[in-house]
Amino acid sequence: MRAAGDGTTRRVLWLARRIHSRGAANLGTAEAKVAGLGRRLAALSYDLVLLAGLWFIATALVLPFNGGEAFRPRHWSYSLYLLSVTFLFFGWFWTHGGQTLGMKAWGLRVRTMNGDALRWKQAVVRLAAACFSLGALGLGYLWIVFDREGLAWHDRLSRTRVVRDSR
Repeated sequence: MRAAGDGTTRRVLWLARRIHSRGAANLGTAEAKVAGLGRRLAALSYDLVLLAGLWFIATALVLPFNGGEAFRPRHWSYSLYLLSVTFLFFGWFWTHGGQTLGMKAWGLRVRTMNGDALRWKQAVVRLAAACFSLGALGLGYLWIVFDREGLAWHDRLSRTRVVRDSR
Protein backbone atom coordinates (compact mmCIF):
# COMPACT_ATOMS: atom_id res chain seq x y z
CA MET A 1 0.00 0.00 0.00
CA ARG A 2 1.25 3.51 -0.89
CA ALA A 3 1.75 6.30 1.59
CA ALA A 4 -0.84 9.07 1.34
CA GLY A 5 1.74 11.80 0.60
CA ASP A 6 3.65 9.80 -2.04
CA GLY A 7 1.72 11.22 -5.04
CA THR A 8 1.90 14.74 -3.68
CA THR A 9 5.66 14.49 -3.20
CA ARG A 10 6.12 13.35 -6.80
CA ARG A 11 4.00 16.25 -8.08
CA VAL A 12 5.96 18.78 -6.03
CA LEU A 13 9.26 17.35 -7.29
CA TRP A 14 7.96 17.40 -10.88
CA LEU A 15 6.89 21.04 -10.51
CA ALA A 16 10.24 22.00 -8.96
CA ARG A 17 12.12 20.35 -11.85
CA ARG A 18 9.87 22.13 -14.38
CA ILE A 19 10.41 25.54 -12.79
CA HIS A 20 14.16 24.94 -12.58
CA SER A 21 14.45 23.77 -16.20
CA ARG A 22 12.36 26.68 -17.51
CA GLY A 23 15.07 29.15 -16.58
CA ALA A 24 17.83 27.28 -18.39
CA ALA A 25 18.46 27.11 -22.10
CA ASN A 26 21.00 24.97 -23.84
CA LEU A 27 23.21 27.39 -25.73
CA GLY A 28 26.00 25.39 -27.24
CA THR A 29 27.78 23.43 -24.56
CA ALA A 30 27.05 25.70 -21.61
CA GLU A 31 23.78 26.13 -19.77
CA ALA A 32 22.54 29.71 -19.78
CA LYS A 33 19.68 31.18 -17.78
CA VAL A 34 17.04 32.99 -19.85
CA ALA A 35 16.64 36.65 -18.82
CA GLY A 36 13.40 37.72 -17.19
CA LEU A 37 11.10 40.58 -18.13
CA GLY A 38 12.24 43.03 -15.43
CA ARG A 39 15.93 42.76 -16.23
CA ARG A 40 15.25 43.03 -19.96
CA LEU A 41 13.09 46.14 -19.54
CA ALA A 42 15.73 47.74 -17.32
CA ALA A 43 18.40 47.13 -19.99
CA LEU A 44 16.06 48.51 -22.66
CA SER A 45 15.51 51.64 -20.57
CA TYR A 46 19.27 52.21 -20.35
CA ASP A 47 19.61 51.69 -24.08
CA LEU A 48 16.78 54.11 -24.91
CA VAL A 49 18.45 56.85 -22.85
CA LEU A 50 21.72 56.21 -24.71
CA LEU A 51 19.88 56.14 -28.02
CA ALA A 52 18.22 59.50 -27.30
CA GLY A 53 21.68 61.00 -26.73
CA LEU A 54 22.91 59.42 -29.95
CA TRP A 55 19.92 60.94 -31.82
CA PHE A 56 20.90 64.39 -30.51
CA ILE A 57 24.44 63.95 -31.79
CA ALA A 58 23.23 62.51 -35.11
CA THR A 59 20.82 65.43 -35.51
CA ALA A 60 23.55 67.96 -34.74
CA LEU A 61 25.67 66.41 -37.50
CA VAL A 62 23.01 66.88 -40.19
CA LEU A 63 21.49 70.22 -39.10
CA PRO A 64 23.94 72.21 -41.26
CA PHE A 65 22.58 70.37 -44.32
CA ASN A 66 19.10 71.65 -43.45
CA GLY A 67 20.22 75.27 -43.20
CA GLY A 68 20.49 75.02 -39.42
CA GLU A 69 16.71 74.76 -39.21
CA ALA A 70 14.81 72.13 -37.24
CA PHE A 71 13.49 69.21 -39.27
CA ARG A 72 9.76 69.16 -39.94
CA PRO A 73 7.71 66.42 -38.24
CA ARG A 74 7.02 64.52 -41.48
CA HIS A 75 10.47 64.86 -42.98
CA TRP A 76 10.85 61.32 -44.39
CA SER A 77 14.60 61.43 -45.04
CA TYR A 78 15.30 62.61 -41.47
CA SER A 79 13.08 59.84 -40.08
CA LEU A 80 14.89 57.30 -42.26
CA TYR A 81 18.22 58.70 -41.06
CA LEU A 82 17.25 58.28 -37.37
CA LEU A 83 15.96 54.78 -38.10
CA SER A 84 19.34 53.95 -39.66
CA VAL A 85 21.15 55.34 -36.61
CA THR A 86 18.90 53.22 -34.37
CA PHE A 87 19.55 50.09 -36.41
CA LEU A 88 23.30 50.66 -36.45
CA PHE A 89 23.29 51.17 -32.67
CA PHE A 90 21.46 47.93 -31.87
CA GLY A 91 22.75 45.94 -34.84
CA TRP A 92 26.39 46.69 -34.17
CA PHE A 93 26.22 45.72 -30.51
CA TRP A 94 24.11 42.60 -31.18
CA THR A 95 26.42 41.32 -33.93
CA HIS A 96 29.66 42.29 -32.14
CA GLY A 97 29.55 40.68 -28.72
CA GLY A 98 25.80 40.27 -28.29
CA GLN A 99 25.44 43.10 -25.77
CA THR A 100 24.28 46.68 -25.97
CA LEU A 101 25.57 48.96 -23.21
CA GLY A 102 22.29 48.53 -21.30
CA MET A 103 22.50 44.75 -21.65
CA LYS A 104 26.09 44.82 -20.41
CA ALA A 105 25.08 46.86 -17.36
CA TRP A 106 22.35 44.34 -16.51
CA GLY A 107 24.41 41.24 -17.32
CA LEU A 108 22.48 40.16 -20.42
CA ARG A 109 23.53 38.83 -23.80
CA VAL A 110 21.57 38.04 -26.97
CA ARG A 111 22.40 34.86 -28.86
CA THR A 112 20.89 32.65 -31.52
CA MET A 113 18.96 29.60 -30.35
CA ASN A 114 22.09 27.45 -30.70
CA GLY A 115 24.35 29.92 -28.87
CA ASP A 116 26.04 31.64 -31.81
CA ALA A 117 26.46 35.38 -32.32
CA LEU A 118 23.72 37.13 -34.30
CA ARG A 119 24.16 37.87 -37.98
CA TRP A 120 23.06 41.19 -39.49
CA LYS A 121 19.98 39.60 -41.06
CA GLN A 122 18.84 38.40 -37.63
CA ALA A 123 19.52 41.85 -36.21
CA VAL A 124 17.22 43.40 -38.84
CA VAL A 125 14.43 40.94 -38.04
CA ARG A 126 14.97 41.32 -34.29
CA LEU A 127 14.83 45.13 -34.35
CA ALA A 128 11.76 45.26 -36.61
CA ALA A 129 9.94 42.67 -34.49
CA ALA A 130 11.01 44.41 -31.25
CA CYS A 131 9.50 47.66 -32.53
CA PHE A 132 6.29 45.76 -33.25
CA SER A 133 6.43 44.10 -29.81
CA LEU A 134 6.75 47.48 -28.14
CA GLY A 135 4.26 49.17 -30.47
CA ALA A 136 1.58 46.60 -29.65
CA LEU A 137 1.27 48.18 -26.19
CA GLY A 138 4.25 46.14 -25.03
CA LEU A 139 2.40 42.83 -25.45
CA GLY A 140 5.36 41.30 -27.28
CA TYR A 141 7.53 41.93 -24.23
CA LEU A 142 4.82 40.92 -21.75
CA TRP A 143 4.63 37.60 -23.60
CA ILE A 144 7.88 36.64 -21.80
CA VAL A 145 5.84 36.00 -18.66
CA PHE A 146 3.53 33.52 -20.42
CA ASP A 147 5.95 31.84 -22.81
CA ARG A 148 7.21 28.39 -21.71
CA GLU A 149 10.77 29.30 -22.69
CA GLY A 150 10.60 32.93 -21.51
CA LEU A 151 10.84 34.35 -25.04
CA ALA A 152 9.34 37.57 -26.41
CA TRP A 153 7.71 37.83 -29.83
CA HIS A 154 10.86 39.29 -31.36
CA ASP A 155 12.95 36.47 -29.87
CA ARG A 156 10.75 33.90 -31.59
CA LEU A 157 10.64 35.75 -34.92
CA SER A 158 14.41 36.29 -35.07
CA ARG A 159 15.24 32.87 -33.57
CA THR A 160 17.24 34.46 -30.76
CA ARG A 161 17.11 34.58 -26.98
CA VAL A 162 18.37 36.90 -24.27
CA VAL A 163 20.29 35.12 -21.53
CA ARG A 164 22.02 36.09 -18.32
CA ASP A 165 25.68 36.64 -19.04
CA SER A 166 27.92 34.15 -17.26
CA ARG A 167 31.03 36.36 -17.49
